[in-house]
Amino acid sequence: MALLISQYSHKKKSLKCFSLYIGLLLASIILSACSEAPAVVADTQAGMKKAVICGQCHGQNGISIIPIYPNLAGQKQAYMEIQLKAFRSGERINAAMTPHARRLSDQDIVDLSAYYANMDPSGKGKAE
Repeated sequence: MALLISQYSHKKKSLKCFSLYIGLLLASIILSACSEAPAVVADTQAGMKKAVICGQCHGQNGISIIPIYPNLAGQKQAYMEIQLKAFRSGERINAAMTPHARRLSDQDIVDLSAYYANMDPSGKGKAE
């Protein structure tokens, strides 16, 4: 009888430990899902100031006068962010862009991308 009680007690402790383990595992999953980095908020005025150097190749109005460089006016913000981050990380390499992109912070990338996304694609207007 004492052996049965001992085995039952051991199983009960194992079940408690397992339940505690599962609870901790679920809590850590939930907390990790909630702990994403806060989104960076775009500042188009800061983007305009940072875009001065970009304008040397891509045009001050976002329309490049050099055929091999793309127009940036009206470009989708998400696309520009992805491309600038790819240049910065070295995933995408370009002799002209990579050195510039490596100097950009996440905030710089969001600001520049928002600035160009808000420009008139015709190059006639200013960013809003």
